[in-house]
Amino acid sequence: MGRFLRDNGLSIALGLLFLGSLAGMILAGWHQDIDEALRDGAPLPTLGGYIVSAGFVSALFENWESEFLQMGVYVVLTAMLFQRGSAESRDPDDPGRGNDQPGPGIGGWLYAHSLGLALGALFILSFVLHLLGSWRDFLEEAMREGEAPQTMWQYLGSSRMWFESMQNWQSEFLSTGVLVLLSIILRQVGSPESKPVQAPDAQTGG
Repeated sequence: MGRFLRDNGLSIALGLLFLGSLAGMILAGWHQDIDEALRDGAPLPTLGGYIVSAGFVSALFENWESEFLQMGVYVVLTAMLFQRGSAESRDPDDPGRGNDQPGPGIGGWLYAHSLGLALGALFILSFVLHLLGSWRDFLEEAMREGEAPQTMWQYLGSSRMWFESMQNWQSEFLSTGVLVLLSIILRQVGSPESKPVQAPDAQTGG
């Protein structure tokens, strides 16, 4: 058990942080909906009802969408582009990596690009689920306020939908760019995301 925890500590820690944060999001959002229902004199939402509500689904997958987009774009761009001195970049003067060629056939190509493809597929799935949740939330608001509903395709082109997405996308690209640049001059001892503490700033990669 000790060896298993050592070998998988990073995944376990991130998984526990994810579950704790998700539970916190659910409880905080549920109590917020309860407060709104009390103010409006509406029926109080149950926990199960809140978890499947349009507002929760939209908020959850709106964030997942931006995270998978960030990581997918990062994986693909770091395969093609360089940033001299960054721990997040290959060396532009020696970009090759041994044993890094696709195998034969379509199967080899798919495996060689499987990480980027998987992240892209997760982004698309999260985007669709965000769209469905946000659209349902809009329809519920329109019904309450007596406004005209929109089809899902009409809502896809709405400023509300794209504001929800872009407000997260911009922060993900900013944080990734900041990490790439800060890793040129700053260090974190022991982290594979940092160059060795005594490495010169111009050295690329860890």
